[in-house]
Amino acid sequence: MTRRYVRLAATIAAVLAIAGCERKQEQPATRAESGDEFVERINRELMERAREESAAAWTYANFINVDTELLNAKASERGLEYFSSAVEQAKAYQPDQLSPTAARAIQLLKLGVAAPAPPDPAKRAELAAVTSKMEGMYGAAKYCPRGPDSCKDQTQLTDILAISRNYDELTEAWTGWHSTARPIRQDYVRFVELANEGARELGFADLGAMWRSNYDMPPDDFTKEASRLWQQVKPLYGSLHCYVRGKLQKTYGEERVPSGKPIPAQLLGNMWAQQWGEIYPLVEPYPGATDVNVTAALEKQKYDPLRITQSAENFYVSLGFPKLPETFWERSLLAKPRDRDVQCHASAWNMDGKEDVRIKQCIEPTQEHLMTVYHELGHVFYYLSYKDQPYLFQSGAHDGFHEAIGDTVNLSMTPAYLHQIGLAGAVKPGQQATINQQMRLALDKLAFLPFGKLIDEWRWKVFSGEIKPENYNAAWWQLREQYQGVAAPVARSEEDFDPGAKYHIPANTPYTRYFLSYILQFQFHRALCQAAGFHGPLHECSIYGNEAAGQRFREMLALGQSQPWQDTLEKLTGTRAMDASAITEYFAPLIAWLEEQNKGQTCGW
Repeated sequence: MTRRYVRLAATIAAVLAIAGCERKQEQPATRAESGDEFVERINRELMERAREESAAAWTYANFINVDTELLNAKASERGLEYFSSAVEQAKAYQPDQLSPTAARAIQLLKLGVAAPAPPDPAKRAELAAVTSKMEGMYGAAKYCPRGPDSCKDQTQLTDILAISRNYDELTEAWTGWHSTARPIRQDYVRFVELANEGARELGFADLGAMWRSNYDMPPDDFTKEASRLWQQVKPLYGSLHCYVRGKLQKTYGEERVPSGKPIPAQLLGNMWAQQWGEIYPLVEPYPGATDVNVTAALEKQKYDPLRITQSAENFYVSLGFPKLPETFWERSLLAKPRDRDVQCHASAWNMDGKEDVRIKQCIEPTQEHLMTVYHELGHVFYYLSYKDQPYLFQSGAHDGFHEAIGDTVNLSMTPAYLHQIGLAGAVKPGQQATINQQMRLALDKLAFLPFGKLIDEWRWKVFSGEIKPENYNAAWWQLREQYQGVAAPVARSEEDFDPGAKYHIPANTPYTRYFLSYILQFQFHRALCQAAGFHGPLHECSIYGNEAAGQRFREMLALGQSQPWQDTLEKLTGTRAMDASAITEYFAPLIAWLEEQNKGQTCGW
């Protein structure tokens, strides 16, 4: 089961951001070619080549075997070769001699892969192979404690974490899945060496510095910006953590969940303790105060994957977006096949920079999966909105924008909206119902923030050499405790590679985008509600069916990455800075309630 908000925006971002490469020789740059002409050519070639790599990556994700792994690696290798050639040609053009548009395009070209290859062909092939291998190992991993008949894959183990309340069973499922990541460790060490070499060839200190350069500000300034945003939301997370720990003590006992200490990571309903929605029944403030059971309604009304996806499409169409192309329905994977391994991790795909858009998700009739589909279609409608931009501008204003679009729509899936489409009864009014609704959402939104921050902080330090291979796991748990206040359920050592048990590490997908998206989605929601003329508490607003809000939304999305994100943000929100104050406004009722509940508790860890 794919847990809500944990997904890959444009699946295998490194692959889709660069283009596939045919075997013919590339047209070399000549000094007679102006900067604008060079950029026009590169955009055209990238668009032409995108299809091959996208097709190889899609096939591999949907048919995991040694043959598709080889084809995917070879396509990636050719793409990296083309990318290296294009970047080398771009060195002939100095930024101060280019038009602003061409200068921006060339800078984005350099930042166009999540792991640039070294110039040496053998190392380039090795990087493509090791990247594909790590992703394949993750996708096919199984925990088999008592032989082949006892094997459980990630979906089955994740379900145990979500459903079971047996401490020992939870501990075994957690330990079992994390044990599957051990073989990835040595490949990851080599990956870091190769990707760092490629980043340095492009003029960056290391791969982490390269990632942080993609935010229209110097890398060190972005590090400070991410820290500033975390400090805005840290007190809210601390209050939620304190309350949840107290409730878990009542279920598992204070000897297992001690006051003033980190919470054991296997008890929070999620394999990575990144969202806690599955333990809502254990921490519900007012049992029975709401009448919102979307999962039961989906099952009763026999919603299948197709109908769930059509419901999501209808929301976007109500805002003035066009209907999805017919090819979307013909080519997407919406249900888990019975006969083969696939990557069930929900993802959205832009196959050709035009209208061949898809999603890949093993959809089940649950509220979580319903919201995930609404999220994934946010990526798809973003793709379609900027499809007329040049290829190098076909992306989010920054990567956090891309993740925030669908989640902004999720915030409009209010109880009133769910009632309107027949998936919820009339909600009992009053303070208790509001607190319950906000608690349910906070277990996903607020609980996620520290995890979203720490993933790349670990990687930035790995890439810079501050965290050495012999200290990978210890440093990982130091950050998990520092930010999340969670602890490993059993003793860990450097024999383990617990970071590799999280998809985005072996798949090499930058993760700060998710942290930023959780800030931006509330900022977007507030701005769109204002555009819709809504007056009332922010948590009650839904923009469903509001064309004025939809127009503002569409105008922002159509810009893609054609200008600095600050300009694009200002177009929608009226401000040029990311700001978490909308989160505080949205959760104001819950924040006040938690303050009362936590009086006399030993908070912190």
